[in-house]
Amino acid sequence: MTIYDFTVARQDGELTALSDYRGKVLLIVNTATGCGLTPQYEGLQALYDSYKDQDFEILDFPCNQFAGQAPGTAEEINNFCTLNYQTTFPRFAKIKVNGSQADPLYKWLKSQQTGPLGKPIEWNFAKFLVDRQGRVVRRFASKSEPAELISEIESLL
Repeated sequence: MTIYDFTVARQDGELTALSDYRGKVLLIVNTATGCGLTPQYEGLQALYDSYKDQDFEILDFPCNQFAGQAPGTAEEINNFCTLNYQTTFPRFAKIKVNGSQADPLYKWLKSQQTGPLGKPIEWNFAKFLVDRQGRVVRRFASKSEPAELISEIESLL
């Protein structure tokens, strides 16, 4: 199984097959607009700007499971990110990343790479780096700043 076996909902609710991203290096992030780590959006956008022309994509999955820090509708979240951080990378529907209702994508991601708490996602802005073959090669803790990922991203490009 690879990342390409999953289908996820876009912000508008339409389904998207992750096989649409086949052959690209992916950074998958669970995000929140009201978190102390929300300024990481700036660093994520900088990564995206630097590498998007080299088949690099950031897939943003808002998650409200951690202290209710991603309130609002998809439109409100998107407006916040666009206005405050000028984000242009793909954003998907709000999901759950832990527990029995965790999205199947996140169940699989966590089975591929553990983090500070083992399999559970520890907080907003946990990051999964996926190679061009759709395999999870690294998981980064929530507090890992996007700039800390540059050398690993470049090695996969």
